[in-house]
Amino acid sequence: MAKLDGKTAYVTGAGNGIGRAVALKLASEGANIVVNDLEVDPAVDVVKEIKAAGGQAVAVPGSVTEKGFAERFIGTGIETFGGVDIIVNNAGYTWDSMIGHMTDEQFDAMMDVHVKAPFQILRAASGFIKGAAKQEAEEGREVFRKVVNISSVAGLGGNVGQANYSSAKAAVVGLTKTMAKEWGRSKVCVNCVAFGYIETRLTEATDEKKTIVVDGNEVGIGIPTKVAGGFASMVPMGRGGTPEEAAGGVYMFCIPESNYVSGQVLTVGGGFTLG
Repeated sequence: MAKLDGKTAYVTGAGNGIGRAVALKLASEGANIVVNDLEVDPAVDVVKEIKAAGGQAVAVPGSVTEKGFAERFIGTGIETFGGVDIIVNNAGYTWDSMIGHMTDEQFDAMMDVHVKAPFQILRAASGFIKGAAKQEAEEGREVFRKVVNISSVAGLGGNVGQANYSSAKAAVVGLTKTMAKEWGRSKVCVNCVAFGYIETRLTEATDEKKTIVVDGNEVGIGIPTKVAGGFASMVPMGRGGTPEEAAGGVYMFCIPESNYVSGQVLTVGGGFTLG
C-alpha cells in the first residue's frame, strides 16, 4: 500500500519545475492530484503523465491571484475526488530590482502570489477541513491533513535585489506558524519548506534574455551564467538541487511519519543558506 493512497493533494504551480516534481511524487505514492498551473497546456500535460502511470488527477489552470481562483481550485478537487488532504502552496516567481528602482507593482505582485494566494486557498479549504475534522472526531477517528507552504532561503536571510520576494517569503513563515496553531486541534500539520538554489527554468544559467508573462507583466527568468556558477559554488554539496530533490523535502511533510510535526521550517538547499 502506498503511503498516500486515497488522499487528495492540491499543488499550485505544478506544470513545471518543483511543482511538477511534487505532483508526480505525491501521485506515485497514491494521491489524487489537483494540478494547477498558470498555463493550460503544462497543467494538462502533468495530468496526462499522472494518468498514464495509473494515477488520478484533474487540471485547474489559471493564475492563483485571480479573483475566485481559490474557491474554484478547492471546489474542483472536492467535486472530483471528494476531499482535501494535502495542500502545497508552491506557485510563484521572482521580479527583482534594487529597492531604488522597485515599483509598488513589483512589490505588490510578490505579496499577492506568495502570501495572499496561499492565504486565500487555505481560507477556501477551511470550511471543508473544519467540518470533516469535527465529524471524524465525533466518530473517534484520527485523520491527519497536511499543508506545505513554500518559502526560500531569501525569506530567512534576505537577498540583494529581492526586497519584495524576500519580504513575501518571510511572511509565508508567519502564515505557516499561525495556521499550525489555528488548525492543530483539527489534526492539520502545517509546515514550510524553504528552498535554496534549485535548478529550474526560473533559475537556469543563461546569458540570453528570457522572459515569461505573468498577469500581463513581462518578467525576466534565468540567472546569468557567471552568477549561477557563483551560487553553485556556495552550496556545500557543490551544486544546485534538482526539482526532484526539492520535491523530496515537501514529500517528507506529507507522509504519515510527519503526523506530529507542525509549525516547522525545513531548508532544502544542500547546506546553502543566506544570512
